[in-house]
Amino acid sequence: MANKGKRYQEAAALIEKGKAYPIEEAVALVKKTSNVKFDASVDVVFKLGLDTRHADQQLRGAIVLPHGTGKTKKVLVITQGAKVEEAKAAGADVVGGKEILEDIQKGWLDFEVMIATPDMMAELGKLGRILGPKGLMPNPKTGTVTMDVTKAVQETKAGKVTYRTDKDGNVHMPIGRVSFEDAQLAENFKVVYDLLVKSKPSSAKGTYMKNVVVSTTMGPSVKVQSSL
Repeated sequence: MANKGKRYQEAAALIEKGKAYPIEEAVALVKKTSNVKFDASVDVVFKLGLDTRHADQQLRGAIVLPHGTGKTKKVLVITQGAKVEEAKAAGADVVGGKEILEDIQKGWLDFEVMIATPDMMAELGKLGRILGPKGLMPNPKTGTVTMDVTKAVQETKAGKVTYRTDKDGNVHMPIGRVSFEDAQLAENFKVVYDLLVKSKPSSAKGTYMKNVVVSTTMGPSVKVQSSL
């Protein structure tokens, strides 16, 4: 901690080392210890007892948080025909077909979530090397490859977040902003927690929910009780 700034150290001093807090206390504490002047994101990291070398222990999906994330994402829909007008009516920021894919090939990436109808995936597959590493490639598991464009766009705009385990079995996602009420952050957290518990692979051995921490942008992390 010696290399951390004074404000960070003062904030961290409010957190009892090694203590796992109930989620309601944890979110109140991270809000109190947020030391930036903007409305910081509140994030959670779950360390799960998974061996991600096995495909069935790689979790991936999406969830709509009851109170959203506090941020509206810029949505691009790749489709054609009647679905173009449907996507626009649903609130998509950019809608198009092959012409948009050509722009992406040239380097245009001014969007945060891409939704595509299945009939466009053959064309989209050619952009895998561009979209894949950035986590922008649509995927049926996260509901971003679908014919129900209206639902996909509206859920994304309402605060749908995607998640996936990293190579170490961690799941990291936002659950709101410092400006949220404690109860809203706690409820968002519990929805994610319950989802991950239900998603436990039958082949997972040992302790599943190993460690849970919440933190804000540039703020200290707070350990959360891993059994609610």
